[in-house]
Amino acid sequence: MAATETKAVGSAPGLSWARVCKECGQQHDGLESHLYEYQDDVDDELVCHICLQPLIRPMDTPCGHTYCFHCLSNFLKEQDFCPVDRQRLQLHQCRPSSLLVRNLLDKLTVMCPHNTECQQQMQRCELQPHLHNRCPVFRRLREEAEKRKRPSWNELKGRKSDGESSGDAKHSASLSRNPTRDQPEPGLINPAYEESEDDNTPLRSSLVAEANVVELFREEPEEELGLRIVGGKDTPLGNIVIQEIVRDSLAARDGRLAPGDHILEVNDVSLASVPHARAMAVLRLPSLLKLTVMQEKGFKTREPRPDHHPSSSTASQPCHSPHGNTISNHNPGTVLQVTLMKSQRSEPLGIKLIRKSDESGVFILDLLSGGLAAKDGKLRNNDKVLAINGHDLRHGTPESAAQIIQGSEVRVNFVVMRPAETQEEGGSSRDGRARRPEPQYFRRQSTYMKDPPGGFSSQEKTVSLKKEPRLSLGITIAGGRDCRSRLPVYITSVQPVGCLHRDGTIKRGDVLLSINGVDLTQLTYSEAVSVLKAQTAQSQVVLRVIQTLSDDTEEDIESANKEDLDPLEELRDDTLNWTPLWTRWLGLPSHMHWCRDIVLQKTNNESWGFSIVGGYEESHGQQPFFIKTIVPGTPAHFDGRLKCGDEIVAVNGATTVGMNNSSLIPMLKLQKNKVTLTVVSWPGSLV
Repeated sequence: MAATETKAVGSAPGLSWARVCKECGQQHDGLESHLYEYQDDVDDELVCHICLQPLIRPMDTPCGHTYCFHCLSNFLKEQDFCPVDRQRLQLHQCRPSSLLVRNLLDKLTVMCPHNTECQQQMQRCELQPHLHNRCPVFRRLREEAEKRKRPSWNELKGRKSDGESSGDAKHSASLSRNPTRDQPEPGLINPAYEESEDDNTPLRSSLVAEANVVELFREEPEEELGLRIVGGKDTPLGNIVIQEIVRDSLAARDGRLAPGDHILEVNDVSLASVPHARAMAVLRLPSLLKLTVMQEKGFKTREPRPDHHPSSSTASQPCHSPHGNTISNHNPGTVLQVTLMKSQRSEPLGIKLIRKSDESGVFILDLLSGGLAAKDGKLRNNDKVLAINGHDLRHGTPESAAQIIQGSEVRVNFVVMRPAETQEEGGSSRDGRARRPEPQYFRRQSTYMKDPPGGFSSQEKTVSLKKEPRLSLGITIAGGRDCRSRLPVYITSVQPVGCLHRDGTIKRGDVLLSINGVDLTQLTYSEAVSVLKAQTAQSQVVLRVIQTLSDDTEEDIESANKEDLDPLEELRDDTLNWTPLWTRWLGLPSHMHWCRDIVLQKTNNESWGFSIVGGYEESHGQQPFFIKTIVPGTPAHFDGRLKCGDEIVAVNGATTVGMNNSSLIPMLKLQKNKVTLTVVSWPGSLV
């Protein structure tokens, strides 16, 4: 039996939020294994032969030995053999230990590292939830760091804050890790960052951003991270940007990444100047991924100028309800802060929480009759929970929200967004109730004609086949105008048993235009399947498709689409999972686009909250305008519909084709309280 002991650092005078590990609560280098204070002797079979501590993320070698993942990966950076029997060994040959072994390790008893104030003992797997939800030392460190480093919800809404110099210093220090971001990029216009000289403008100065390192570990080499990404040096965006976090994925469970984060490096490989397909290949590396990301935190407010009267900043103050709850007027909903006071810590709130299939986050399904929340009366069904006790839940789960509530003291602070219930122009409906606003989703085929971004194009292909009526075309399809992103119908595989495979013209990723003259571009998925089945029964089939092209190098295309070279026995499984890269959609002609109108509203002269790249440049010609950044705490952020990588095709109905930066900036600035953006949105590449 091995006696394990780790020195407590909970009372160390130099303890700070930046230095403490967010998983084990100790201070250690990011590449080192976590440290725990074990309370019992641990069986030798559960001890790593390198660090001589209980295994963390155990990995089995082909020769039958088990090590901590960090210990083994660091060892194999210098050597190429097993530390015990010295047999030849590489990390990709190793596999995670069995679930039984991992469960035994998770059940080891440990003590909270901050044992000078917190004497709790628990299983090792329970330490991280304990730190984030119940440990008073950890909570105090986090709250102190948040006060220093990022605005509160009210400050994000424009309230004055203290400590301007510290925020600027932090901003400068964080950006220094990525020197290229210190220089303005060509073609980058920032309606998010523009400050007006109007006396009623909220007094905001520097944008708070941080460069952070996030480690994600795949239990299985094929496991998806759950990120949708856009951008790349071959696109107007330049940087690699996270567009969306897939619900219940590895990244969602980790909780540290968010839409809008810019991925700067992966395992010390810079993504600053790589094309989109190459970035996807790097992000698909197995096992441990160390991501260096730039994360926007919102605006830091500054003190008013001496010539400002106290009343001049009132436009930036949030409104207050009679109950003292802070309210935001940003559509499509209102942001409220609600505090519930329990009579004792164990009292239930009486709230049912759910997730939705079409939107990330946590929503209130029902308030139990007679419960604390129902009696309070401020929370409502369908409210979206943005935060509980300072924990960001915009991309959280009902389980994590329930855990925070259960671990809270008698006071529970909610920040929720309530859907708007605005009236139509001209008043309310006949029955006296305010009509719900028309949903602003993908509504129509685009009528704005424009060229694709530089380096992207498309070509039509026509195949005419004579076949036996019972012979299948041998293709599988996806998309349809009823899917979430209103994609056109596209081919996901060309089976080797069909007649189209023998012809060789039709490829995976081609978009279907028509079959035997029947238009397929505006059909739903089920309608397209029905038409294809009916027309395939004919003895002659004429199929028109469109293929998108890009200037990717052959190496990049092969690395991103290596599935094309997979053996035939893997084709069926690959077909179920294959999705096109984001860049495949950029070359489609504009008549294939579907667009939607997004109406943003604000009540003062604050910025709209997004930055844009694109427009006319002498070196690149005419480029579409793309959303590159959405700033937390702004109208675009609270609205929630704009995404990084969205293409702006019109502003208030006026096309952006032919505009340069100096044309679009004034147009956005002139819209004081309301602006309508017509956008085309393609789903980011899934990794």
